[in-house]
Amino acid sequence: MTNQFGSRPQPAGPVSRSGVRENPGDVGGHPVITAGIDEVEVVVAHNERVTLRVGDVFLKIDSDQTRTDVEVEAMTVAPIPTPEVLWRKPPVLALAALPGTALGRLGEPSNASSSAWAAAGTVARMLHDAPLPPWPGRSLEEIASRLDRECEWLLTNGVLPTDVVTRNRRIAATALRPWTPVFTHGDFQVTHVFVDGDEITGVVDWSEACQGDALYDLATLTLGHEEHLVDVVAGYGAEVNLEVIRAWWSWRSLVAARWLIEHGFDPSSPGCEFDVLRSQV
Repeated sequence: MTNQFGSRPQPAGPVSRSGVRENPGDVGGHPVITAGIDEVEVVVAHNERVTLRVGDVFLKIDSDQTRTDVEVEAMTVAPIPTPEVLWRKPPVLALAALPGTALGRLGEPSNASSSAWAAAGTVARMLHDAPLPPWPGRSLEEIASRLDRECEWLLTNGVLPTDVVTRNRRIAATALRPWTPVFTHGDFQVTHVFVDGDEITGVVDWSEACQGDALYDLATLTLGHEEHLVDVVAGYGAEVNLEVIRAWWSWRSLVAARWLIEHGFDPSSPGCEFDVLRSQV
């Protein structure tokens, strides 16, 4: 499994569109990291990725540089605000911090307004209406196989009650249908969407961008924040199948569990994946 579930604790940084700078050592003739920084903040750290904040710069170190390749190219072509790439010197990618704050966090009430959530839906629609990216994403067969494999692990290890797993497995099956592929972010969670007031200032963490199901992005955004689904759909401005969104909630929560546990995260925290699964039952 890739690291798409592991950035939950904190976002990897804010944003404004731009290409990679030719001179990685400075911004406007000045070093991007200056002396006198009081501390280095560890945003997220596990055996696949480390993200640090140093002043107004985010440094991302990924064990798989193909993911970084996707991230940089996706930010270049996406028709929505994305982080400014200050420089890249493998394995390090440096991004400028964005104004504003994350739309929310899984397991916590969101302080963002309904208008901000609607704006996130509008931004998602802009992305989904863009030309397809070159990355095909997972096939329907791969997605179904992954679900089966993770459900078996959950049951074998007694991580969740059998009825919770089997019920959510049935719900998740609703999402496993053909769809028209669109340009998806692939990990469009609330910590990756930044807002300032009611305005979206940027979307971060693009390493999972691919051709995919539009409703998966909407489900990822609203996971654990069902109360804002109506706002997101209103901002999206197109008819959506709410049952499929709920099915993706079950799929993502089931599939994420093992990765989160093995990488030091807790899906049983209040309001997180296991509570989502129980609420579906």
